[in-house]
Amino acid sequence: MTPALFGFVADLVYREAGMVLRPGKEYLVESRLKPVAKATGHDTVGSLANALRTSNAALRTQVVEALTINETSWFRDREPFTALTDTILPDVLAKSTRPVRIWSAACSSGQEPYSIAITLEKALPAGRGYQIMGSDLSEEMLRRSRAGRFNQLEVNRGLPATDLVTYFQRAGAEWEAVPRIRQNLSFQRVNLCAPLPPMPKFDVVFLRNVLIYFEPETKRAVLDRVRQVLNPGGWLLLGAAESTVGIDSVFERVPVGRTAIYRAPARDRQLVKEVTQC
Repeated sequence: MTPALFGFVADLVYREAGMVLRPGKEYLVESRLKPVAKATGHDTVGSLANALRTSNAALRTQVVEALTINETSWFRDREPFTALTDTILPDVLAKSTRPVRIWSAACSSGQEPYSIAITLEKALPAGRGYQIMGSDLSEEMLRRSRAGRFNQLEVNRGLPATDLVTYFQRAGAEWEAVPRIRQNLSFQRVNLCAPLPPMPKFDVVFLRNVLIYFEPETKRAVLDRVRQVLNPGGWLLLGAAESTVGIDSVFERVPVGRTAIYRAPARDRQLVKEVTQC
């Protein structure tokens, strides 16, 4: 892959998805785009890239989705899920009797929102409802998430056997989430680097291992959008290598065990900030 070709693809991905591809990632780009080239009738990645210069939006979407990172596993890093049950849920439950609403942003193939659902099934008091929205940039990942089906290799990546037999059922060679789990989950395509579509207010947002791929100004814009859909005093969970420090001064960092979570301002604090800025 020539430097010029890599630069063109990297610029496309940055404009469409805000993700930064730095020099040294040429092999990654080429290996991920080869299947796209073959599927769209191009002999080489170079031919595919040339077609992108005059192509329709559908081909650009395929390329961007192929280069989006889709690494995931069950209960990834564990600490955020402990923080959810020990710190966040008691706070949310004390504020309201309505269903708990959680957004799993950049949910990939669905392991995170289903992990959240299992956590809530165990932690919520009887009769307390919940709603989880998963979102991703990739339509293929959303299709898999909606299906709620995982192969044996996927369930082996962190899903405890007791949870597997309790919350999933056999579906041929795969495991499918049981109806009582799936009825509480919904999925939609969301580009975090663009204005958000209409959505409800959430008590908690999981935005994990996403910001690390963005430049500071993009991180700041994404955090601002997320804050707008959080209830006053709502909670944000980031990846282990991520922080709002130096990027966003509005979220409050709350140390919990070996990790940290972030709290949006309560309504009165937000109003004070707005008045001060005026």
